[in-house]
Amino acid sequence: MRLGVYADLVFRRDGDGLSADRAFIDFVAGLAPSLEELVLFGRLQPGPGRAAHPVSGGNVRFVALPYYRSTASARAVVPAFRASLGALEAELDRLDALWLFGPHPLALAFARAARAHGTPVFLGVRQDLLRYAAARSSGMRRVWSLPVALALERAFRRLSRRTPTIVVGAELARQYAGGAATLATGFSLVGDADLVPLDVALARSWEGELRLLTVGRLSPEKNPMLLLDILVRLRSLEPRWRLSAIGEGPLAPALSRRAAELGLGDALALPGYIPIGPALWERYRASHAFLHVSRTEGLPQVLFEAQAAGLPIIATDVGGVRAAVGTSGLLVPPADAAAAAAAVDRLRTEPELRQRLVEAGARNAAQETRERQLANILEFFNAHLAERPDALREADRSARGRWL
Repeated sequence: MRLGVYADLVFRRDGDGLSADRAFIDFVAGLAPSLEELVLFGRLQPGPGRAAHPVSGGNVRFVALPYYRSTASARAVVPAFRASLGALEAELDRLDALWLFGPHPLALAFARAARAHGTPVFLGVRQDLLRYAAARSSGMRRVWSLPVALALERAFRRLSRRTPTIVVGAELARQYAGGAATLATGFSLVGDADLVPLDVALARSWEGELRLLTVGRLSPEKNPMLLLDILVRLRSLEPRWRLSAIGEGPLAPALSRRAAELGLGDALALPGYIPIGPALWERYRASHAFLHVSRTEGLPQVLFEAQAAGLPIIATDVGGVRAAVGTSGLLVPPADAAAAAAAVDRLRTEPELRQRLVEAGARNAAQETRERQLANILEFFNAHLAERPDALREADRSARGRWL
């Protein structure tokens, strides 16, 4: 199968090397060994450079789309969209299927062109766009961004009624139910080889320094400022607690300033962004527990990473978090520092609780490795392509010129 994938990622070139700005590309590239060809469509940032996630593979091909900084700039987006559509149409004869992630206006345009051509389309949804926009916007930006997000969300759901769709987590699966087939999955970057043996996880000593870990973007929807309040409360219960917050984002300077004002000193570490790989796995395995405090979420992949490392989890009960955590953690209300601190400290005082959470996490992580999820996705693709009758291909071609 020759599969095209569009997910509105930004790519960079450095000599002959290609890299992308998001770890999601690492998961998508995992499909390549099972395909005749994986064709990636994405914005190519001008000038040579290297992003955090290299893309490699002899059967991976990149189709560069025009670069634009943000969909908020109509002056830059409109001509870029026209050229992007032309780039896709030039590739359709060489594709057996197209996987489009959204809700995004270009994904909708690509779906229209592919269906008119007769190319099978699959949709991908990683988050509730309306909730995401609400968490990231305020003031006048919120006034226009929420109606736009709602319109895109509705358009994507209409399209999903007759298009097989792969979504992140059970909550999005419920939202997209009632039409064409839907597969609920995650996009884990944890491989089978990354799983920490259960006996090693359970043997972790809770004597001495207690290391709490969080991994995520330092931006408003992730609510990183709450981490400081939690840490202050935790240390009033037990001064051995320390917190490492791995990530980067617009709130990093404010987080650092506020930590200094609170006198947290070496109790808080802000190492910045650490890409998926040995250095990040080492941080997980050197920790005692994992904390996640987002205001909104799809299905956070960091929770699978924490489970694979044998860490009990404390997380806010938002979006797909409950489905991801299962019985491997304790859920608390969003923005409730007192509840989060109390839940974290229970792990120190209740060894039986720790053991139960770690065991549940190990079971879940083993079921949600990258290998298992990729196999499920490929099976979904192949099943629907095998069932696709020639008459449906002709119906798609007859839709040329009509909007979805």
